[in-house]
Amino acid sequence: MTGVKVEITVNGRSTTDEVEPRLLLAHYLRENVGLKATNIGCDTTSCGACTVLLDGESVKSCTVLAVQADQLAVTTMEGLAGESGDSLDHPVTAAFRQEHGLQCGFCTPGMVMAVAGLIAENPDLDERAVREGLEGNLCRCTGYHNIVRAALVAAGKDPDAAQAAEAESDAARTAPGFSAGSSEGAGA
Repeated sequence: MTGVKVEITVNGRSTTDEVEPRLLLAHYLRENVGLKATNIGCDTTSCGACTVLLDGESVKSCTVLAVQADQLAVTTMEGLAGESGDSLDHPVTAAFRQEHGLQCGFCTPGMVMAVAGLIAENPDLDERAVREGLEGNLCRCTGYHNIVRAALVAAGKDPDAAQAAEAESDAARTAPGFSAGSSEGAGA
């Protein structure tokens, strides 16, 4: 099989390689570039452990061919390291530590990258937006509660206030006489 030349900017550094056309971006990052935080959990888009930012957008790298990332920028968990050189100093990873949003750590890089993408798309997140935004990322250890709290903290929100507001909103939606989009049954 003939290789295809790709030029991909990974974590701000230009990489050039000849790859098989069927090579997944997840495998390219791990095998060609040597970045191991992009975990491979399923190769079927089911788990989200391989989530990275592709030109700033959160994607599951097991769904993208390396050739599709040609001339694009990829950010991995390792790329969140700022001037300190430590990705644990990034606001999202710091929030995950603060709120105990990880246990075994296998899903953590994908979760962190998904949250970073969510915040970039919508910095005014609420609990519902976080839960909906993380639907495609699986964690078998945490139960998601602390991951949601971490996402809210990283977005500059008070997780206790956000969760109280969400509970209030849920209660209002299920209250007798409530009807979404109509005033029938809402009065008298």
